[in-house]
Amino acid sequence: MQKKDNAWNPYIAGALSGIVLIFSVLLTGNYFGTSTSFVMVLGMLEKVLSPERFVQLAYFKTIPTTLHWQILFVLGILVGGFIAAKMFGDFSIQAIPERWKTRFGSSKPKRYAVAFIGGIISMFGARLAGGCPSGQLSASALLSVSGFTAMILFFIFGIATATLVYRGGNKR
Repeated sequence: MQKKDNAWNPYIAGALSGIVLIFSVLLTGNYFGTSTSFVMVLGMLEKVLSPERFVQLAYFKTIPTTLHWQILFVLGILVGGFIAAKMFGDFSIQAIPERWKTRFGSSKPKRYAVAFIGGIISMFGARLAGGCPSGQLSASALLSVSGFTAMILFFIFGIATATLVYRGGNKR
């Protein structure tokens, strides 16, 4: 993939993310994390659609099921990503990357199925690991062994997945 002239330097972007994390903790006491927000939203839906079932589920007693800062954090990521894409002229509406045609063929249902299954595996892994990559970044900032272990595994499996998905060249 060619580097765009207007792209952020990844080292500067990473350092800025660390600084934002520090200020988040200092000002609000909150560490980064996103995966629990999806469970919170599902809990809110469960509470509305099936309140009798909701009260029976012990899991929802352990997490907030009201509008929470983490949900707003996820919305901020979406809005910030949109603003950045517009600023750098990279914005396009695309459900699944076109380069996936090279790997998975031109069948949109097949590509949607692969993306959906990948999302389920990612969310399951995030919940199993006790947090998504942003949550594990927070754990690493606390010098947590679990945070560093998770980060190492994210890189190992990320490289393996990229090799599997993009083998045969990096065609745009």
